[in-house]
Amino acid sequence: MAKVDVQQVKQRFGIIGNNAGLNRAIDVALQVASTDLSVLITGESGVGKETFPQIIHQNSPRKHGQYIAVNCGAIPEGTIDSELFGHEKGSFTGALSDRKGYFEVADGGTIFLDEVGELPIPTQARLLRVLETGEFIRVGSSKVQKTNVRIVAATNVNLTQAVSEGKFREDLFYRLSTVPIQVPPLRERGEDIILLFRKFASDCAEKYRMPAVHLEEDARQMLLSYRWPGNVRELKNVTERISVIEESRDITAATLQFYLPDINIEKYPVLVKSDSEQKVFNNEREILYQVLFDLKKDVTDLKKLVHDIMGGKMPINVTEPAESYPHPIPAVHSPSPIQEAVDVEEETMSLEEVEKEMIRKALEKHNGRRKNAAADLKISERTLYRKIKEYNLE
Repeated sequence: MAKVDVQQVKQRFGIIGNNAGLNRAIDVALQVASTDLSVLITGESGVGKETFPQIIHQNSPRKHGQYIAVNCGAIPEGTIDSELFGHEKGSFTGALSDRKGYFEVADGGTIFLDEVGELPIPTQARLLRVLETGEFIRVGSSKVQKTNVRIVAATNVNLTQAVSEGKFREDLFYRLSTVPIQVPPLRERGEDIILLFRKFASDCAEKYRMPAVHLEEDARQMLLSYRWPGNVRELKNVTERISVIEESRDITAATLQFYLPDINIEKYPVLVKSDSEQKVFNNEREILYQVLFDLKKDVTDLKKLVHDIMGGKMPINVTEPAESYPHPIPAVHSPSPIQEAVDVEEETMSLEEVEKEMIRKALEKHNGRRKNAAADLKISERTLYRKIKEYNLE
């Protein structure tokens, strides 16, 4: 059989990405394909484990035989043995005729056992016998039958831990994992995330006859930083929803946040551009500090104004450079009523009240336009929406 390289396999099976871990997994699958060794594919849910048994089968001498994929977690425990090994007529209620199981049907081919960690213990014993001797018995029969099947299994659970907890047979684990293949999670694949997004966006644009969406730089960084608990499956889902729902074809981080349900906005810097500077707020506490700083400046300006109106009779407790005042300001031990009122208000307002008041004023200033209010407050629209709901400012 002619040697097939990794790039050819990617093109044939539509695999996107250049991550070293992904390439290694494909290379191992190709190397083991020509043998009859059992293979255990591990990786988180959604990483694309189901592609690797097909790579192994299509590049093996069994490629003209049957390929059957079985989701072990989707078959009820009471019928799993019948599905895998078949049954005799009358062996249980509802068994109206003889039935061949997957191991009998796939003789000479390959069986892919997905979610193999979900198999009940009695079924594990039957599977072990097939692996060791190629023999099985139909449910309700005493006749031993032979099968020549290549087994490839996959799981997203830690089978080593399952063995220690008595949920999975240790001997079966070692028989299944003769050759282990680890598929890396999406969050470890770096720029592959962007390549996959472009591919899914292009596919969606072609399917629904619309322009493909494009990522702004801040959205790119958010995609690369997000942990992707649902891996490639989640990325595809997010890309398709954005492509269909968003009118703008240029996707920013502010837009992307609404499509990442598990995102913690405090983990991602929100970039806010102004005329003179670009500020980065790492979390809401820094935002609040900025609000307080601006409020303090307003209070200081107010004190100066009152001081000027009263002809310099009101003291100002503000630290300023000495040259700002041509004459020294006399020390006053008892504050005026206006000074006292301002100080009392400063002392009694909580951080939440300050934040609520600043948001209310910003909304009033911009006639309820949240996008403009968020820009004025130097926070993201997502944060503003949450705060409006929290403070009942709807």
